[in-house]
Amino acid sequence: MNFSPPSLSSWTLFENDRGGGSLYFTGLYLSVPASVGFIALFGIAVLNGVVLVSYINQIREDGKPLKEAILEGCENRLRPVLMTASITIFSLIPMLFASGPGSEVQRPLAVVVVGGLVTSTLLTLLVLPALYSWFAPRKKEEES
Repeated sequence: MNFSPPSLSSWTLFENDRGGGSLYFTGLYLSVPASVGFIALFGIAVLNGVVLVSYINQIREDGKPLKEAILEGCENRLRPVLMTASITIFSLIPMLFASGPGSEVQRPLAVVVVGGLVTSTLLTLLVLPALYSWFAPRKKEEES
């Protein structure tokens, strides 16, 4: 089977329930701002997956074997994936701990995005390479 980066990294659709879990854990309800948070979370999570998978594909096109390409791709794309997630999380911390007027609108969005990004980033860095090695097309030399 041959999977393009967006199709393989769109498995993050199934991990976005972590944002909903963070809503449940904090006792907040699904609202319009929380739904907007799910949209933002999905976009960032898919972007991180595409960054990783497309770089691994690029390394494989240069002729490296599958396992070596996965290890090198994860090593070289660790910083961009972590920076994308951490900048988003750190920028939402004021919304997460806001207590003034309007915070009841801001907090669900921040909870969904922060809670979902923590788990999404971990799953992107740990599970996505395993899924890639399982579903990636094999070259003739790698099969023997």
